[in-house]
Amino acid sequence: MDTIIFWLTGYDKKSLKKQIENRVDFETFFAEAPAMHPNTNKIKGLICGYRVEEIENKLIQQIRYLDKLIDELARGKKMKSILRE
Repeated sequence: MDTIIFWLTGYDKKSLKKQIENRVDFETFFAEAPAMHPNTNKIKGLICGYRVEEIENKLIQQIRYLDKLIDELARGKKMKSILRE
């Protein structure tokens, strides 16, 4: 799961731990993300009944990107595929 978070947001182990310790909300978490991955536009499909690529609210879309990637991990998808390589 950490690998997915690191890939999506640019956080590393130390900076992610700091965010967790500070108990930041999602808005702060994504606003302070070092670098959203340039391949986020390749994340497509349904999550909670919504197409992630069509979500207009940027914060909600970022949250759903993470949700989608974690869902793919839980379903046993290969990490190479999850990370859009």
